[in-house]
Amino acid sequence: MRNVLIAVSGPSGVGKGTLVKTLVKKRDDVVESVSCTTREPRSGEVNGREYFFLSKAEFEAKIAENEFLEYDQHFENYYGTPKTFVEETLKEKSVVLEIDVVGALNAKKVFPQCVLVFIEPPSKEELRRRLSGRNSETEEQIANRLSRLEYELSQSEKYDYRVVNDDFDEAMKSLEEILDYEKSK
Repeated sequence: MRNVLIAVSGPSGVGKGTLVKTLVKKRDDVVESVSCTTREPRSGEVNGREYFFLSKAEFEAKIAENEFLEYDQHFENYYGTPKTFVEETLKEKSVVLEIDVVGALNAKKVFPQCVLVFIEPPSKEELRRRLSGRNSETEEQIANRLSRLEYELSQSEKYDYRVVNDDFDEAMKSLEEILDYEKSK
């Protein structure tokens, strides 16, 4: 079995974070990459666990030093995957990235063997309900996230796999099957 790099993407609120965290807890052969961001931490987030929280200047210095596998700026913040972490971890385990569509497609350019998995919502209405239920964003922030939905869905055709998260257990089963299949190639 080989180690693989898997990028999991989908609209905000679709459940990709929960799927990825569950996968990593269930499997000792997979590690989640910790991304860097310039956004403020949400309640309960810890630097180095959910993200490495950097200032804009720190992030831009890392860009200049080519330290990211991929990076992007959206919602007025930078997000990026540290290249060294991925390269070193792949020697021992598979790595899963929870990143946005632009980041996933950029990662595929740098690592063509990167497996892209798009998590789809069952409906736009359900996605809005999930975003509102998080109680972590204003209505304006939710509207901004939803405004990106059509673009993100249009990019899903570029992905290797698409999984609808209408039933968490079924979506989790699909994600594990994808991982196992790709590791066995």
